[in-house]
Amino acid sequence: MKLQDFDALSFDCYGTLIDWESGIWTALQPLVRRSRIAVSRDPALEAFALLEARQQEATPDMAYPDVLAAVHRQLAAEWNVEADPAEDAAFGGSIAAWPPFPDTVEALRYLKRHFHLAILSNVDRSSFQATNRTLGVAFDAIYTAQDIGSYKPDRRNFAYLIDRMAQQGVPKGKVLHVAQSLFHDHVPAQAIGLASAWIDRRHETGGSGATAPVAAGVHYDFRFVSLGALAEAHRSGTDVG
Repeated sequence: MKLQDFDALSFDCYGTLIDWESGIWTALQPLVRRSRIAVSRDPALEAFALLEARQQEATPDMAYPDVLAAVHRQLAAEWNVEADPAEDAAFGGSIAAWPPFPDTVEALRYLKRHFHLAILSNVDRSSFQATNRTLGVAFDAIYTAQDIGSYKPDRRNFAYLIDRMAQQGVPKGKVLHVAQSLFHDHVPAQAIGLASAWIDRRHETGGSGATAPVAAGVHYDFRFVSLGALAEAHRSGTDVG
């Protein structure tokens, strides 16, 4: 299997294209400063991951900024910090400030010349619109949790992607899903028979970070340490999976 075998790339956005862990940690600083216990980055991100997954499963029709606000409120309770609705709302509205990874924009510009590009993201349309301005690429299709009515890792999100891509003339076998999160993306992609490429953004630090952990044995067809590495592998033709 080679990257050249595919006509379309579907992307998770936050964690894959956008450095959401840095964005989340920065947006958590007012809460961290008010905490009476020592809060460090990776444990905070891991606590966020578990609460986010639980909230999304419980309220699949809740807009993502509201999910974030609810998670922020729950983190405050876990860290014995007095609730502050304004801080909750500010955290929920922080998505637009989350930065792209340094390799993202250039890699997307290259890949746009060779593939149909789609987004499959766990956010709302407004939040992604703000993010898209920082990415500098016109995606051929954008599918959000708000459009679908559920959050990844629900298989409905991937069925929606496959159906909509087929309507655009790209069959399932020609779509490669590109994502960092094993939990949100690769496990359900595997279950539904969709090829995937793991962007292993945490290859240097290890751990699951802001995504819920998964059991061993998750399947993916390619592994790259960055989106730039994927683009370079396509450019050089060294991308056999």
